[in-house]
Amino acid sequence: MKTFLNFLRSKTFLIQLGLAVFLGILLIFLTLQWLKSTTNHGEFVEVPDLSKMSVSEMRTVIENANLRYEVVDSANYDPNFPRFSIIEQNPIAGNKVKENRKIYITINPSGYKKVTIPKIIQVTQRNATSMLRAVGLDVERVTYIDQLGKNMVYYVKHKGKNISPGDKLPKTSKVELICGNGIIPETARIKAGAN
Repeated sequence: MKTFLNFLRSKTFLIQLGLAVFLGILLIFLTLQWLKSTTNHGEFVEVPDLSKMSVSEMRTVIENANLRYEVVDSANYDPNFPRFSIIEQNPIAGNKVKENRKIYITINPSGYKKVTIPKIIQVTQRNATSMLRAVGLDVERVTYIDQLGKNMVYYVKHKGKNISPGDKLPKTSKVELICGNGIIPETARIKAGAN
C-alpha cells in the first residue's frame, strides 16, 4: 500500500497524468473544431422568397443559397399565381437555416382540375344549378326554349357547344342551361291538332 502511495506521488506518475490530461483536452478541442467545421456551427443561410418564381428561377436561387429543394404535390390551381410557379414553401422566406437544408415547395398547376358534368338533364333549373355549383361549375346564363317542362333543363352548353352529363370541364367553368318555358312547341301543337 505504501509503495502504491509513493508511486502516486512520484515524478513519473505526475508527468504521465499531466500528459494524459493534456492529450484528453487536446482531443476534445480538436473534436469540437471538426464538428464545428463539418456542421457549419453558427453559420446560417436566410431562406429566399421563392413566391411566384418559375421552377427554373427557383432552382438557380436555391443553388446559389447552398440549399436543396423537394417538390411536394401540386396544390389546387390558384389564379393569383402564374402557372407552374411556386405558391408555397417550407420553411418560409426569411427563416435562418443551415446550408444544404431542404426547402419543400408547392407548385401551382397549369389550370383547374377537370370536373365531371353531373346528370342534370330533365332536372329543374334550381336543382341543376345546385348540382353544378357542388362540383365547382357556375351557371353563366339560363336560356328558355319552347318546351312543356317549365324550368326543366333540356340542354347544357359551354362556349356555345352542347355538352352532355359525364363530359369534363375545368373547375370554375361557366355553363349555359337551356330550360323549358312551359309552352308547348309549335310543331307539337300542329301534330296534336292533326290527330
